[in-house]
Amino acid sequence: MAARISIQPEDFDVPAESAALTDGRTDIGAVVTFSGLVRADDGLTSLTLEHYPGMTEREIARHVAEAESRWPLLGVTVIHRIGKLLPGARIVLVAVASAHRASAFEAANFLMDYLKTRAPFWKLEERAGKREWVEAKREDDDAAKRWK
Repeated sequence: MAARISIQPEDFDVPAESAALTDGRTDIGAVVTFSGLVRADDGLTSLTLEHYPGMTEREIARHVAEAESRWPLLGVTVIHRIGKLLPGARIVLVAVASAHRASAFEAANFLMDYLKTRAPFWKLEERAGKREWVEAKREDDDAAKRWK
């Protein structure tokens, strides 16, 4: 199975990406998708994401391979946007296909926990003219510990 991993400034179409995972397939019984959005909490006016091209894709591919070794997956799509994003914009998509829902749900959770805690992205938040780099959140780290 070849996973689709894309780091891009462009928006993505969730239904189209989900359909691409299942097109012509009759062995898939479940597709779980997670789409994250930029929230305007605490006066956020924009979020800028940076990464190291090549390194980011390789690291995400490594974690997709780990998910594939843990669960019987039939397809994976990970799309993460970069650049300046405004509140309400889609920022990330994880779509996982499997024969059964439990595997798809668990693998999607695993991949999102990785993306929130260890993926090589740097986030710069802007509020009322103030810019601040985002620190890792303890609750995200605590959630990711369940996969060790």
